[in-house]
Amino acid sequence: MIHSQSIIKLSEALCKAQKKFKTALKKSKNPYFHSNYADYTEVLSCVKEALNDEGITILQPIDEDVVETVLLHESGEFLCSVTKIYNISNKPQDYGSAITYARRYALSSMLAIDSDEDDDGNR
Repeated sequence: MIHSQSIIKLSEALCKAQKKFKTALKKSKNPYFHSNYADYTEVLSCVKEALNDEGITILQPIDEDVVETVLLHESGEFLCSVTKIYNISNKPQDYGSAITYARRYALSSMLAIDSDEDDDGNR
């Protein structure tokens, strides 16, 4: 994880925001595994307002084959994590799906959001 020299203000703001996070509801269905999951829109909607209220912006730019997840505080402090995008087919539509998948998992991981059922690694 990459971060600014100081993250004191960002840490305080993240703590306040996290107390206001909503639960990500598993409303979407995965037809292949017959399971439910919280899609990217659901995960984002559970955290964005709380983060913004505390002066934190979420950025998720794409850089070649990775999604950079950046939490940028109004003070200029930041945290950044990088998640690889896996697109086996190289088709544009599949690439878009792979980006969304990477964005969802990266954001969920960075903010400790439970977004999928835990299958204990069985899949």
